[in-house]
Amino acid sequence: MNDTRERLLDAALRLYAERGLDAVSLREINQAAGARNATAVQYHFTGHAGIIKAIFARHVPEVDARRHALLDAYEAAGGGVRDLAAALVRPLAAQLADQPGRDFLQLWAEVVNRPAPVVPAAVLDDPSDSLCRWRALVEPLMEADAARLHRRFTAIRSASIELARRARSGPHTDDRLFTSYLIDVVAAILAAPVSEETRRLANERDAARSHPSKAP
Repeated sequence: MNDTRERLLDAALRLYAERGLDAVSLREINQAAGARNATAVQYHFTGHAGIIKAIFARHVPEVDARRHALLDAYEAAGGGVRDLAAALVRPLAAQLADQPGRDFLQLWAEVVNRPAPVVPAAVLDDPSDSLCRWRALVEPLMEADAARLHRRFTAIRSASIELARRARSGPHTDDRLFTSYLIDVVAAILAAPVSEETRRLANERDAARSHPSKAP
């Protein structure tokens, strides 16, 4: 039974990476896994959300462990924005080393970048989660308006898109230059000043939300 469950996860991850979440049916996952029971996916996972949760349970602990180690080093020795950008990027970039990891990066990017992100609650809300810890450490280094405009989530989304693009074009002989440059880009996103125009428009938006009857 456990073997069937693992084969279903392998098949689902491969199909999601190749075609995207919305283009893969539960029946196709069953067939690709060679499951004899036509309701095997429903039995083990209920549906797509359960499969995604199980795939994340496979890959996220390793990513979390790597990120927590980098954040421990940051807190012990101090550092700057680039060190925290590296703590965001490097644990995910390590997944480029093998095909399941590259498939996971493509699924991760799609989950994070959907119009209504289908991110498991633990990823953003659990205080023990490495991304939650990362967000808390980054905030004091950013302009208040940048934090208000969700600059950290912009960095997460941008990193996920670039990592997925790299994963699709892989495997590559050496990912070090790609990784270092992506860290530079993420650091720039986090540290970039908020323009006066953006600040003014954000203030107008917030005022309109506070007083909807006065909105233009």
